[in-house]
Order: sequence, then structure tokens, then C-alpha cells
Amino acid sequence: MSRTKTAETIENVEFPSFDASKATDQIRAFAEKGVEQSKEAYAKLKTGAEETQKALESSYETAKTVSNDLSLKTISALRANAEAGFSHLEALIGAKSLSEVVELQTAFLRKRVEMTVEQAKDFQTVASKAAEDVSKPIKTAFEKAMKEIKVA
Repeated sequence: MSRTKTAETIENVEFPSFDASKATDQIRAFAEKGVEQSKEAYAKLKTGAEETQKALESSYETAKTVSNDLSLKTISALRANAEAGFSHLEALIGAKSLSEVVELQTAFLRKRVEMTVEQAKDFQTVASKAAEDVSKPIKTAFEKAMKEIKVA
């Protein structure tokens, strides 16, 4: 008897109808939204990668130019030092007495110290400018990226 009551109860129970077209529409909408979000994320990633590449290329070109400037400054300093050394040697060869040699040597050393200090200042100026110029494109790109992250 219990079997018949259970069967009757099951027959009387109504289940909600399942509409496949609504489910399909919801799945399609969900998939389209996912595709759209993926496209947006890809576009942002692509833009970021392109900007980073431009910043790195700019830094590389700047580093190359700055490296050339530093090389030219080094060659100029070496040339000036060599010329000063040869001039001093000529002056020493032409010296007539020991006191004149000591005087020439003292003057030469004083000029060498002054020249070395001046060259060090020049190198420091060029190196500081070089570091600033090389890092500027990357710093700008980083700051832009941070602003975009804050906005998002």
C-alpha cells in the first residue's frame, strides 16, 4: 500500500519546467561577457607592452648617446693629460738647475691636481645627466602605469 501512495504523491507533484532556450541565452551572454573582458584585458596588456618597449628603446638610444659622450669626454681628458705630461717633460729637459726642476715639478703637480679636480667635476656632471636621461623614459612609463592602476 505504501507503494501506491508514494506513486500517487509523485504523480501529483509538479516540477518547474526547464526552458532550454533561456539557459542557452544566459550561457551565451556569460560567454560573450567573458570574451569581451578578455579582449579588454588583452588590449590593455598590448598597450602596456608597446609603451614599455618604446620606453626601453628610448632608454637604450639615450644610453648609447650618453656612452658616446662619456667616451669623448674620457678621450679628451686623456689627451689633455698626455699633452700636459709631454709639455712638462720638455720643460724639465730644458731646465738649467736643480732649483728650476723643483720649481717646474711643483708647478706641474699643482696644475695636475687642479686639472684632475676639474676633470672629475666634468665627469660627475656628465654622469649625473646621463643617469637622469637614461632613466627618464622608464620613470615616465612607470609613473603613467601607476596612475592607470590607481584609476582602475
